Amino acid sequence: MPYQKDKQQAFQAAQQGTKEVMDLAQAIDVTSGDYGVQLNHLKSEINEAYGQITNALEVASETQKNQLAKFQQDIQSIVNEVNQH
Repeated sequence: MPYQKDKQQAFQAAQQGTKEVMDLAQAIDVTSGDYGVQLNHLKSEINEAYGQITNALEVASETQKNQLAKFQQDIQSIVNEVNQH
C-alpha cells in the first residue's frame, strides 16, 4: 500500500505544480513594473513543476503517465508563449 500512496502523492504534487504554473502564467502582466519579478517566479515554478512531473513519471500508472504528458505539454506551451514576449 505505501507504493500506491507514493504514486498518488507524486501525481498530486505534479498536478498541483502544473496548476500553480498555469495560474501564475495567467496572472502575469507584461506591462507591470515588476514583470521581471513575475517572470522569474514563473520560471522557478516551471522548473519545480517539471521536477515534480519527472518524479511522478518514475512511479506512475499508464493512465497517470498520459495525464503527466499532458501536464508537460501544457507547461511547454506556457514556456513557448513566454519566450515569444
